[in-house]
Order: sequence, then structure tokens, then C-alpha cells
Amino acid sequence: MNPESCPALVLNADYQPLSYFPLSVWPWQEVVKAVCMDRVTILSEYDQEIHSPSMRMRLPSVVALKRYIAPARRPAFTRFNLFLRDRFSCQYCGSRHELTFDHVVPRSRGGLTRWDNVVAACAPCNLTKGGRMPHDCHMHPRIRPHMPTVQELQRNGRAFPPNFLHESWRDFLYWDSELEP
Repeated sequence: MNPESCPALVLNADYQPLSYFPLSVWPWQEVVKAVCMDRVTILSEYDQEIHSPSMRMRLPSVVALKRYIAPARRPAFTRFNLFLRDRFSCQYCGSRHELTFDHVVPRSRGGLTRWDNVVAACAPCNLTKGGRMPHDCHMHPRIRPHMPTVQELQRNGRAFPPNFLHESWRDFLYWDSELEP
């Protein structure tokens, strides 16, 4: 197994992931550096070992920061966070393809680029709506645009698991998931 395929899940000091989407992971080099600098506690390891002339260690698969990092109180207004709030789907037709964003009240009509006026929209719906008001074209967003909480974005992010999930990570993720009978 190549060390490049051994990222580590990074948990905050409270043992919660720093973020769910994208999942907080570090490449093996960063984790080894953090271990050597005594910034993290190793919670789980891969079978893969690395070594130098003076030391040998198994690569960490899960680490927890020793110092707590407070999460942001308000999420940044970014395209990614907007798509995450809207669950990566067009708020007019539900499509998950060719996503862009739409001003519910068009900028040409005084609409501002902010959480309460922008939604994810597929390119065809965005073109169809154009610079018209929702009531003029009978296109109303499925959800009312709003500033999401950090918790809402984390909750939405859990619905989109990453491509790589090592089995050792399962004990530290998705605590609020329903258990299988």
C-alpha cells in the first residue's frame, strides 16, 4: 500500500470532524509532522508503516487535535456553500447537472448577491428565468433562500460521503446516523 493512499481523518479536540464536506483529512506527511510536533493524538492507525534511520511508525488513520479550533459562527458566502445549502440541486427543477446560481430578485431589479436572494439553479432554468421575477415566470425556488447555519451545512454535508472512507473512520463519523437492526 502506498503512503499516498493513507490520508488521516482529522478530528477537533472534541472528537468531531473539523468539517464533513469536504471531510477534514490530511495527507500522511502533514499527519506525521503534526505527530512529531505533538499537536495531535493518534486514535487509529493503518497497517502501513513508514520509517527513517532513527524511527519507525505506523501511519495514523485518525487523529484528534490537542487544541480545540472553534468553528466559524457564520458560514462564508461562497458558491460551494450555496450549493451545499441547496444540496447540490437546482431549486427550480431539482436537476443536479450544470449548476450555477440565480438571483431570485434579479440584479437588474435591485436584487443583491447575498444568502437571502441567491439559489442554486441549473443552466437551463437560469436561462428560462432570465431577468424576470419569480411570479412573472412562475418559477419559485423550492426552498426559501436563507443564510444557513454552520450546523445546517454540516448536516447537508453528511449526505454526500467522500470517495474514500477508511473503515477506521466509521467510529468517528456519522454519530447521528440511525443504527442498522
